[in-house]
This record gives sequence, C-alpha cells and structure tokens, in this order.
Amino acid sequence: MEVRAITRHLPISPQKLRLVCDRVRGMGAEQAMVVLDFMPQKGAYFVRKTLASAIANAENNFDLAAPSLYISQIFAGDGPRLRRYKAGARGRYKPRVKRTSHLTIILAEREEEK
Repeated sequence: MEVRAITRHLPISPQKLRLVCDRVRGMGAEQAMVVLDFMPQKGAYFVRKTLASAIANAENNFDLAAPSLYISQIFAGDGPRLRRYKAGARGRYKPRVKRTSHLTIILAEREEEK
C-alpha cells in the first residue's frame, strides 16, 4: 500500500529542496520527522509539513500505523518560475528569476518479517 502527499508552488528552488529530500529518503516516517525538526535548512520545514500530511493520510484514509511507514519515494520537481525585474545601473534592468517547486512524498508500509 502506498500513500501520497503533494505540495505545490513552494517558494524555494528545487535544488535547495532536493538537498533535504536526499537526507531523509528511505528513513522511517517517524524518524524522518525527528531529523527534520533539527535541520536548519528552510526546505526542512516544507518537507516536514508535507510528511506530516502524508502520515495523516495514511492513518485516516487507509488505517495504517505510523511506526510501520517509511519514505519510499521523495522528490522535488520544478514549479512555475516568477520572472521579475529590478532597475539596474545606467537605465538598464536586471532580471530576477524566483523559482518554485513541487514536492511529492510517497510512503509505503514495511513488510513484517516472519
């Protein structure tokens, strides 16, 4: 059984978000929540919030227990880019690209060993 949570249009570049995703990929869901609490990166807040949503989806919609869940897939994709311009020297303008990202977390249930 797989449970999915998606957060779209996050105001952070995908490259910065992928650094946090790589750190928690494959961890147990509860262990990842603890690790994300102590990470100083801005992206850790977004990943933690999406992970909490995925755990809540698993518990409420599919009756899965949180200790048996792990992060099977986590990835950050490109969102729309906001193009802004700022005045530059000698009457020119300087382009600014504000990147956004879409975060997807897929949780799976660990199989019990017999």
